Amino acid sequence: MSRDRHVPDDDEINAFRQALREAGVRPIASNRADPGRRRRGDAAAAERRAAATTVADDLAGGGRTSDGRVEPVRPSEFLDFALPDLPWRTRQQLKRGRLAWEAGLDLHGHTLEEAREELEAFLRDACDRRRRCVLVVHGKAWGSTRDYPVIKSHVNAWLREWPSVLAFCSATTIDGGTGAVYVLLRRRGADA
Repeated sequence: MSRDRHVPDDDEINAFRQALREAGVRPIASNRADPGRRRRGDAAAAERRAAATTVADDLAGGGRTSDGRVEPVRPSEFLDFALPDLPWRTRQQLKRGRLAWEAGLDLHGHTLEEAREELEAFLRDACDRRRRCVLVVHGKAWGSTRDYPVIKSHVNAWLREWPSVLAFCSATTIDGGTGAVYVLLRRRGADA
């Protein structure tokens, strides 16, 4: 294999340019990158960005969880979530209940808003106390007007949004089964 680079002559370059023209390729007007200047008629996109920024600011200021539409889950559905860079072994230990949980929260009997406030306060406190693994009992009760377990479905969505949650999964039978989740938290000041 030769390491010498072939330098094309003028005839080869002209033949290449002719082939490009015949294929309909046109030269670009500018050789500079688009700096992202606002284009005319882009007012709707600017409004959407502004609205998204306002929502993000609201979440950062108060609670960290949204009230948006959540994906309903079945009462017996196994919940499972982990950040992509979480070590496989740690995730398996969490799933098997081998990481001892250090604090627990029971959301039975709470309204949806109360459950959200309790969960947010509990997660903040657990992070402040440098807890590694906690248990959240959400139950499997169906919503009064909904055909799915409302608190379980919302907890599934809320935990995915919480910045210090590395992973969560349904608990083992002894700790509540699919009516509870183990939550693996990032310790404050620590990576994963």
